[in-house]
Amino acid sequence: MTRSELLQQLAVPQRFDLAVIGGGATGLGVALEASQRGYTVVLLESHDFAKGTSSRSTKLVHGGVRYLAQGNISLVREALHERSVLLHDAPHLAQPIPFVMPSYRWWETAFYGIGLKLYDLLAGADGLGPTEFLSARSVLARMPCLKSKGLSGGVQYWDGQFDDARFAINLARTATQAGALVVNYCAVTQLLHAEGRVSGLVAQDHETGQTFQVQADCVVNATGVWVDQLRQLDAQPSGSTVQAMVAPSQGVHLVVDREFLPGDHALLVPKTADGRVLFAVPWLGKVILGTTDTPRSDMPREPAPFDEEIAFILNESARYLAKAPKRADVRSVWVGLRPLVKPHHEEGASTKGLSREHTVSVSPSGFVTVTGGKWTTYRAMAHDVLSQCLTSKLLQFRNSSEHPAVMFKGASRPQPSPVSLTAPQGMHLYGDEQAAVAALPGAANWLLPGLSEAMVRFAVRHEFARTVEDVLARRSRALFLDASQSAAASEAVATVLLSEGCEKPELSEYLSLAHSYTLKSVP
Repeated sequence: MTRSELLQQLAVPQRFDLAVIGGGATGLGVALEASQRGYTVVLLESHDFAKGTSSRSTKLVHGGVRYLAQGNISLVREALHERSVLLHDAPHLAQPIPFVMPSYRWWETAFYGIGLKLYDLLAGADGLGPTEFLSARSVLARMPCLKSKGLSGGVQYWDGQFDDARFAINLARTATQAGALVVNYCAVTQLLHAEGRVSGLVAQDHETGQTFQVQADCVVNATGVWVDQLRQLDAQPSGSTVQAMVAPSQGVHLVVDREFLPGDHALLVPKTADGRVLFAVPWLGKVILGTTDTPRSDMPREPAPFDEEIAFILNESARYLAKAPKRADVRSVWVGLRPLVKPHHEEGASTKGLSREHTVSVSPSGFVTVTGGKWTTYRAMAHDVLSQCLTSKLLQFRNSSEHPAVMFKGASRPQPSPVSLTAPQGMHLYGDEQAAVAALPGAANWLLPGLSEAMVRFAVRHEFARTVEDVLARRSRALFLDASQSAAASEAVATVLLSEGCEKPELSEYLSLAHSYTLKSVP
């Protein structure tokens, strides 16, 4: 449907079984599973789908090696199973990738190798490949970019990687196909209450200013690090104050060219100088370096990196890479806020020690909130949310299937051998919809490497894109791969958007945003 048709459908007086607030991984997962079970569902997102945390991950679909070290076996086992499902659902957007963990101390290969063998054991039939103990020569054969001095061996294990934002967009499209009404750029401004219970919401369209009253039997707050703002909105009629559920943690990622990490293996350093984990992951023709774990008390939509975080990533990379990237080599830097569940008895605790497990709560008014978790377990989170809604009698039982089969947009069966996600972005990311993209006007007009005029048109007509940022940040990943290069193509993208009826492509806003993704913006 066109944007106007979506808003017309939203304006029709009706009562939904379920209203979901938040268009990130969690909210979209809830909308998809609920609609597949036969519920009537509306999902509203104040900005673009995956605009927040869900487009700013390390691009990994992982069971959680770090959580294995913490002894959280149940979380690891659940994530390993969910990893296999996610990779199966969209093989053009999610694939296995081998990791190398080098050893520069004599004991590290055996110590980490045994742990990763346990990782394999927990995965069972969901495993992606066996863990291997490597000699120093074998490590360098896989990763010749590593420093050889002091290298004693290493371990290779398998995990997954994906294109998080495009996966989220496909989640939104798949939920629509299953019957859900999903609308971006439509912010919830008020919760409706009747007899002390949440009965719906009021939302406002960003482009037209039109307001909508939405009635729903159950309302779910899936807004990630921002859940507490809506929880306070729910508490306003009673005049009470809610206690914060989330302790935000900031993760910074730097992107450099493939010359610093050639090949298709990713690097994992399990324990850096201050105890954090360091990744170097080949992705869409570039290399992602990260990540940090820094507590924040504020929750901006566009968080900025701290200079010490950038220095940490570059300094730690230089300890392992023979050719170390400098500030001038960084093509893009992005920051994501993680919604870590806040234990009330540990105020001020380091976010490294907080849980990545999710929490589902129901307020006295029946307002359901879900937060925490991670991309890999988005389906499990959706299942737990619906289970809580049923237990609280906010929804009537409709379908006994806990995890209905889903055919993701672009994922044909049988799927031909997909192009690796380590290769530069291009038509392969559309899966079996490549022919549909190629049939649109401008298929031969490339606005930048990996983005054609036809892809921009497809983004507007089929992927809910409205602005230059929507196209260059999330339908294409140009902003995340090379911010300056994306800015150079932004005017051409805006021209196509205008021709497709997008009245507010927000070109100047995008140019400012692209600058903030370069290190020139960081003191």
